[in-house]
Amino acid sequence: MTGWLDVHAHYLTDRYTQACTAAGHHHPDGMPALPAWNPQDALAFMDAAGIAASVLSVSSPGVHFGDDSLGADRAARDLARHVNDFGADLVTSHRSRFGLAASLPLPDIQGALRELDHAYGDLRADAIALKTNYHGRYLSDPAFSPVLTALDAHAAVVTLHPTSPPGWQRTALDRPRPMIEFLFDTTRCVIDLALSGTLARYPRVRWIVPHAGAVLPTLAHRVAFVCDLTGTPADLPTALGNLHYDLAGTPLPVALETLLKLAPPNRLLYGSDYPFTPAPAALQLATALRQSPHLQDATLDLTPDSPGATLFPRLFAQQGRPEDRASPA
Repeated sequence: MTGWLDVHAHYLTDRYTQACTAAGHHHPDGMPALPAWNPQDALAFMDAAGIAASVLSVSSPGVHFGDDSLGADRAARDLARHVNDFGADLVTSHRSRFGLAASLPLPDIQGALRELDHAYGDLRADAIALKTNYHGRYLSDPAFSPVLTALDAHAAVVTLHPTSPPGWQRTALDRPRPMIEFLFDTTRCVIDLALSGTLARYPRVRWIVPHAGAVLPTLAHRVAFVCDLTGTPADLPTALGNLHYDLAGTPLPVALETLLKLAPPNRLLYGSDYPFTPAPAALQLATALRQSPHLQDATLDLTPDSPGATLFPRLFAQQGRPEDRASPA
């Protein structure tokens, strides 16, 4: 089938939901509840929205709920292996419709490296899903350099996803963190990746920034201006213009137009955020995006030379082929 590629779609398993609840995340990031998910409903939503394929990932709070203790690391490794194997089985059953952005049990470095080997070597994952911070440690942290080195070696596609920032208990003012904090944590993370030199040190990693760039389009030139004032010049707008951006969340009526002042149309990808954005709201947004004049030069379909085809060649190659519906192992 023809249609959009959704690079910001999520999945949950019963075991994952139970683990979140047991760890105190039954109201994830201050939201009312974790949503229900199953592949049949996901496919029905995709068909209604005109989505050819969805790259599935685990959303915040991720898979590591504890501290750096051995017990917490072991539990995170087990949960990461579970959700990744489950996701790979979904891909096996629906090769043309689902892709997998595998989860890593960070901040456990050794566990993350082992899971990265499993994701690429055994599961043939399409991407890796990273959170903006792990227990308050951002991706530029030198401790994470072995993981970023491995991602660079694989020329990995990384789907970035926000999570609650350190200190959210004070900054969120008792409001759900996805309302405001997610956008600022994405912005903080990506600006730090640029200013710390992390983007330059790992040039083969292909980053997908969520939510129409969060607050990056508004702040990029201000950050560059302050860098000049403080004697540390940084061409931040150019660096950010080379990243990819999904359109999950609320790109209309304002954010999309602003994003296009920072990144060209060939850096845009569609994102639904389903099921954390319920199907009716996601369908409404998809309809509005299809009608938006700002996307007339963007290619969100899985067609030759589209951004989606370049980043996700396996899914592009599967389009138009009979779907393999083998039962998961």
